[in-house]
Amino acid sequence: MSDQRTAPRGARSAPGGTSAGGNAFSRFFASIGLFFGQVLDEIRKVVRPTREELTTYTIVVIVFVTAIMLFVLGLDTLITKLVFWVFAG
Repeated sequence: MSDQRTAPRGARSAPGGTSAGGNAFSRFFASIGLFFGQVLDEIRKVVRPTREELTTYTIVVIVFVTAIMLFVLGLDTLITKLVFWVFAG
């Protein structure tokens, strides 16, 4: 058996391939660079909807919001009439 110790699974070395004992200032900016690089990688994975999909999604949202608004309007009207019937009458 060798005396060499290995890092635990999932452990990462410092950004830029430097050892963990490097300059804190340079590690800070290296981590910022790593962050922005990962953000750009994720943005490249984004799939934009086609015009037809966007139109369909927009119509679905408008119909759903309208249905919820009508439901809340009906509940509000019902509760208002119930409150007036109980306390006004």
